[in-house]
Amino acid sequence: MSVYVGNLSYEVTEDSLNAVFAEYGSVKRVQLPTDRETGRLRGFGFVEMGTDAEETAAIDALDGAEWMGRDLKVNKAKPKEDRGSFGGNRGNNSGRNSY
Repeated sequence: MSVYVGNLSYEVTEDSLNAVFAEYGSVKRVQLPTDRETGRLRGFGFVEMGTDAEETAAIDALDGAEWMGRDLKVNKAKPKEDRGSFGGNRGNNSGRNSY
């Protein structure tokens, strides 16, 4: 499981985020998603810690903390939803019968 970190500064780097979370345990991986078209950071990231206890310690300490001029939003990451390629109710016909 990983930790979601929201409201990040657009100036953040993987190394700087790693350093903050390393204070609470071993950091296995840091991901900072970027916009596909602009290449700019999207303002959130994910940190994978070594143990659940380390994740909990980091969440408890950093959620709501001010860092780089912003109040962080830190919690357990939720699994990515499979939205399908088009989304919506394709082919459902809204429950109407078509004869």
